[in-house]
Amino acid sequence: MSAIKKLVKNLGPGLLFASMAIGTSHLVLSTTAGATYGWIMIVPIILANVLKYPFFEFGVRYTNITEKTLIEGYLNRGMGYLIFYSLITLLSTFTILAALYVVTAGLLVNLLQLPPHTVGTTAGGLFILISLLLIIGRYRFLEISLKYVVTILFAALMVTTIMVLIKGQVAHTTGFTPPPIFNEVGILFLIGLMGWMPTTVEASSWISLWTVEKFKTTAHKPRLKEALSEFKFGYYVTAFLAVFFLIIGWFTLYGTNTELSGNAVIFADQLVQIFTNSIGIWAYIFIAIAAFATMFSTCLTAHDAIARVSVDALSLLFPQKKYIKKKGVPIAILLLALINFMVITFFMANMSVLLSIATFVSFVVAPIIGYMNLKNVMSQEIPEKYRPKKPLQYLTYVGILFLSAFSLYYCWMVLI
Repeated sequence: MSAIKKLVKNLGPGLLFASMAIGTSHLVLSTTAGATYGWIMIVPIILANVLKYPFFEFGVRYTNITEKTLIEGYLNRGMGYLIFYSLITLLSTFTILAALYVVTAGLLVNLLQLPPHTVGTTAGGLFILISLLLIIGRYRFLEISLKYVVTILFAALMVTTIMVLIKGQVAHTTGFTPPPIFNEVGILFLIGLMGWMPTTVEASSWISLWTVEKFKTTAHKPRLKEALSEFKFGYYVTAFLAVFFLIIGWFTLYGTNTELSGNAVIFADQLVQIFTNSIGIWAYIFIAIAAFATMFSTCLTAHDAIARVSVDALSLLFPQKKYIKKKGVPIAILLLALINFMVITFFMANMSVLLSIATFVSFVVAPIIGYMNLKNVMSQEIPEKYRPKKPLQYLTYVGILFLSAFSLYYCWMVLI
């Protein structure tokens, strides 16, 4: 079997990772980075993707060799590890999904030309639809549907980026002054960009759970090399798309003093206009649908992952409750929908505050979770020949030190 055929056959967890990551961090933050600060933002985007790579790769490596999830590995390292990760997951339950669904609802409201005040109701409808799709279709539905979504999105964005480059950079407004990066506003944006690029580090366990589900669904366990190749494919796709979004924001908005809105509906319209200005008004409907499909697939994967993580963590914390593992995922999917719809309903005006809290916690705990993942793959559960080689270990230490230093600086700036 050729290498390409093997890759296509093994597509799954890496593909889901790509679909999940190509959401807020790419569609919103990468575009905003290019539009506000220009090409220089490619540096933190590349840094984040390179330095975080080992943390996510370890989720695939550990699960492929042990056939256990990373969360089970945390328990094997000590109950404190599991409790710490469970608390982080609890926070995600009340923030990440609510934020994703608001942006997705904003895109749909813009696409269907609905009144702006219907974002909350639209989000409620999306919660119902996605919950049903996940409960009925399960993992297999995710894997099959996202193969098409990610392929179409990558092709569409590549064409758009090429057309933007051919058209050339937009002229700067008279008297334009590049905004400073290393002031309070710039640093906070950098934290958000690097914290969510390509996604939060705690999502490493999501890949681990999808890997286990892939084993169950296909009754086929790929060799470690094949599993890592599939993950790398998905990871590289997310990195390239982040750069595409950056270029589009940079070439179409940088220097025009255009400020991207924090309102979901207005931002959705601005985003679609960016693309149509580069391609043509005829492409409006296609771009709007592609942008919505991007966020819709992110909601699908994140909702599924957080439900699985919650059930896995609870079943390990309360092993005597056998029904949690057996019937927990559908219940968790419905509970997450209900909880996050309530968050949107009651805290819509303060969503930025909730997001700031989530960003703060995710960024601060990133090096800690990275260290926990390293402990898993360097444990006695992994035969020495399957442990990460020295260069990858060194990259992990550099990533932990860099993110730790940045986190300490962030805490000092925000809390003092």
